[in-house]
Amino acid sequence: MKSPVSTVTRTHLIYHVVAIAVVAIWGSTLVSTKLLMKAGMRADEVFFVRFLLAYLAIIAFSPRKLFADSWRDELLLLLLGITGGSLYFITENVAVGLTYVNNVSFIVSTSPLITMVFILMTYRNLPVRKILIIGSLLAILGIGIVIFNGQVVLKLNPMGDLMAAAAALCWGLYSYLIKILGDRYDTIFITRKVFFYGVLSSLPIFFFKPWQYDLSGLMQWNVMLNLLFLGLIASFMCFAVWNIAITKLGAVTISNYCYLIPVATVVFSAIFLDEPMTAMAYMGSSLILVGVYFANKGCADD
Repeated sequence: MKSPVSTVTRTHLIYHVVAIAVVAIWGSTLVSTKLLMKAGMRADEVFFVRFLLAYLAIIAFSPRKLFADSWRDELLLLLLGITGGSLYFITENVAVGLTYVNNVSFIVSTSPLITMVFILMTYRNLPVRKILIIGSLLAILGIGIVIFNGQVVLKLNPMGDLMAAAAALCWGLYSYLIKILGDRYDTIFITRKVFFYGVLSSLPIFFFKPWQYDLSGLMQWNVMLNLLFLGLIASFMCFAVWNIAITKLGAVTISNYCYLIPVATVVFSAIFLDEPMTAMAYMGSSLILVGVYFANKGCADD
């Protein structure tokens, strides 16, 4: 007879494996996004099609519940749709168009650190160790090196790196908020609302910058396959299982896996985009990964 402890351990292990699989997929999304932008799509257009596909796919699986139990929770769902949807992906996609995907991936990987800061601000009684401060400083130093490398050595627009930092802030806040609502609502319901509000909050952009991509281009195989991958796999499937993992293991524990995303990004960008990584970029990226890892080890999980 299996003990309850071993069953719980096995269940937790499954969620850890799922989280690793998700970050591996997400590590390749920046490559798909860059390929779509090279095909002529804007950052906001890529996001809109991606989340619209995800929303249409999840409707079939989502409970018929339309609204949250309170206006406060509904507003939090709207904030989730913005921080984990429109604002996050548009800033990230814009960054991809301005700098190397490797730069974007490593900077965005600091989001676990941001999640942890939000948790510390909420639960002030959590223990904070010196390793947290050291890890934070290493991560910040790494970001500075990556951005400096982009401006001086690679001669890219540093605005791309700053947009990536904004995306990291959005995702850190999203990971924090999803834990708050995850204890009260079905995960599929939350994910559906994230997709809905993500699409809704992106619509005003098209009033100021009308859609420009020729819709006939969506029928090109390279464009269609990348959009289907981003919408159905990287968004619909991955968001759902990621949100489940957060509710089961905690926001800090799951967010820690974000620091593995750059590893996948480097591999995919080298294969499909042939993007270089200079010695300076390697040094800054390594500091980010090490810093985020130690910073999260210095804080008790939520």
